[in-house]
Amino acid sequence: MDGVFQASVYAFLNTAFYAAIIYGNILVLFPRLYQKGKVAGYIIAVILFLLGIGLLRAFITMNIYNALFAKNPEPISWKAVLSFVIGGVMIFLLSFIFRIAIAYFTLKRQSDEIIAQKMQAELNLLKSQVQPHFLFNTLNNIYYEAYLESPRTAALIERLSDIMRYFVDESPKQRVSLATEINFLENYIALEKIRLRYDVTIEFDKQCDININVPPMLLMTFAENVFKHGIDKSSIKNSIKLSLVQTNSRLIYTVVNTLPHTPSIVQSTGFGIENLRKRLLFLYQNNFELHTEINGQYFTATLDIPLI
Repeated sequence: MDGVFQASVYAFLNTAFYAAIIYGNILVLFPRLYQKGKVAGYIIAVILFLLGIGLLRAFITMNIYNALFAKNPEPISWKAVLSFVIGGVMIFLLSFIFRIAIAYFTLKRQSDEIIAQKMQAELNLLKSQVQPHFLFNTLNNIYYEAYLESPRTAALIERLSDIMRYFVDESPKQRVSLATEINFLENYIALEKIRLRYDVTIEFDKQCDININVPPMLLMTFAENVFKHGIDKSSIKNSIKLSLVQTNSRLIYTVVNTLPHTPSIVQSTGFGIENLRKRLLFLYQNNFELHTEINGQYFTATLDIPLI
C-alpha cells in the first residue's frame, strides 16, 4: 500500500506541474508575447518560467519525500533540480507544438470563413447589380419614347436615371469627384422643382476645382433640408443660393434660403443635419465646422471641411 500511495502522490505532483507548464504557455505566455511578435521577451519568459517551475517542483517533491517516505531526510540537490527543469523543457516543447497547431487550424478556419464570406458578398453584389441595370435599361427605353413626345419629360427621366445610378455606383465609394457630387445635387434639385406649384429662384456659385474628391452625399443634406422645411409652397418668392468655395485647402459649402411666410412653418435642422454631424465626426474628427442660423427672413447652413 505504501508503494501505491507514494506512486499516486508523485503522479499527482507530476501531473499538476506538467499542467502548469502546458496551460501557462498556451494561455499566458504564447498569446501575450509570442503572438504579439515579442519573440525575445517570450524566450526570456519561458526560460525563467521553466527554471521557476523546476525549482518549485524540486522543493515540493523533496519536502514531501522527506516528510512522508524517507527514513533519513535528504537535501535538495542541483542534479534533481536539473532533471526537473529538463523534464519541464520536454513538456514545454510539446505544448509549444500543440499551440502552434491550434493557431494554424484557427487561422485556416478564419481564412476559409473569409473566403466564403467574400464569395457570398461577390454573389450578392452580382445579384444586386442585375435589377438596377434592368431598371436603368428600362428607363433608357422610356426616355427615348418620351423624347419623341415630350423632351422636357425625357430630360427629367434622364435626371432620375442619373440619380439612381449615383446611388448604385457612386454612393458606396469612400470618395467621389466633386463634379459627380454636384451633378447629383443638380439632378435632385431639378426633380424637386417639378413638385412645386411656383418656380423657385436658384443660384449655384462654384468657385472650386470640381476634380477634387470628397466623401459622397455630403452636399445632399442641406438641399434636402431646404425642400423639406424651407420652401413655402404658397409663395412665389422662394429663393435658394448655394455656393462652393475652395480656399486654403478647405471647401466651404453654404446654402441660404428664404424662410416660409407661414408663422407655423419654421425651418428645422431635423435628423438629417444631426446625422451629417455624426458622419463628419467620424470622417474628420473635430477638423470641420457645421452650423446653421436664422438671419431675418433667411436660413443659412454652412459646412467647412478639409480637402484631404
